[in-house]
Amino acid sequence: MKSRKVHRIIGLMLILPMIGWVITGFIFFTKPGYQGAFDQLAIKTYPLQQSFVIEPASNWLEAKVVRTILGHHLLVKTRDGFAHLDPISYQPKEVADNAGLQLLINDTFSHDSKRYGVVSSIEGHKALTNTGVEVTVNWTNLTLRQSGQDTKLIDLLYKIHYLQWTWSEGFNQIFGFLGLVLLILLTLFGIKIFISPGHKQS
Repeated sequence: MKSRKVHRIIGLMLILPMIGWVITGFIFFTKPGYQGAFDQLAIKTYPLQQSFVIEPASNWLEAKVVRTILGHHLLVKTRDGFAHLDPISYQPKEVADNAGLQLLINDTFSHDSKRYGVVSSIEGHKALTNTGVEVTVNWTNLTLRQSGQDTKLIDLLYKIHYLQWTWSEGFNQIFGFLGLVLLILLTLFGIKIFISPGHKQS
């Protein structure tokens, strides 16, 4: 089979991936909406209302006391992970109820109420706002993670760019590898056609 014919066939096979790569590549370069989509939510803290004398345990690596709208928290990093303790009793701090979590999350939203709005529902450690943003609370280290419709759209664009087009991870890996192989072959055959003696006559 002649190089030109193979080159043409590979080119046809790569039409959709090429369109996807061009569109998503432009978006990744310009990054429209990235700031809000990947905004790092941080729990709003306040000055401490009292002093604490912390006596660290032998397995503690780091410890800090913070105050939120729910009160004081002792956050500890140990060799086994993280712990959220009461700064007086050193016992695990009980997870706030839905009303408490809603208060904590809404207080954090004060820096960008236009994007986040207010919490409309809570199920477990996940809250949904009236603007469609999903917020997950990690009570162990007192952190938040947010994901809006724009975040999901950008994640989808990454899947398109890397040829993750199906629900099967195994197939996606094969498909992505095949796309790279075809792209390399397209380049090699293009070079071969360019340097062939008769390329200027066609």
